[in-house]
Amino acid sequence: MLKKTLLAGCALLMLSGSVLADSKIGFVNSQRILNDSPQAARAKKKIEKDFEKRDQDLQRLAKQLQGMQEAIEKNGVTMGEGERRTKEREFGELNREFQRKQREFREDLSQRQNEEMAAIFERVNKIIKQVAEAEKYDIIFQEAVYANPRIDITDRVIKALGDGAK
Repeated sequence: MLKKTLLAGCALLMLSGSVLADSKIGFVNSQRILNDSPQAARAKKKIEKDFEKRDQDLQRLAKQLQGMQEAIEKNGVTMGEGERRTKEREFGELNREFQRKQREFREDLSQRQNEEMAAIFERVNKIIKQVAEAEKYDIIFQEAVYANPRIDITDRVIKALGDGAK
């Protein structure tokens, strides 16, 4: 029984080896596309511009909080009990507001980045399919632990993306 299983396994490996030899395989490095494509660069700049004001507002609020904390630490000993509690309460309220705004900023930024990347990858996938059909690839992988540079078509996809952007 074991002998038959081994023979069947060897026959299957030889058959799959000949099928693989006739196959055309490609690989696309998604991270390089995000780093090098003109669409990704434009999306990053647009997001930075759109979120710049909110980021500056958060930085101002952080500086204000830092100033309040330093004032409380510096003058806390000389302040009256009521004044110190009032300042600490104001600091706590402003700190909660800052944390809320910071959390909303991160969530909005993340959502926007995901939307932009989804749009880019929708276009990338169309380009990959076009390249695969034009050059008669049997399969193209987008994720791999290792890919021989010989099968890497990332540069062709980036070039096609650039040509389509013009």
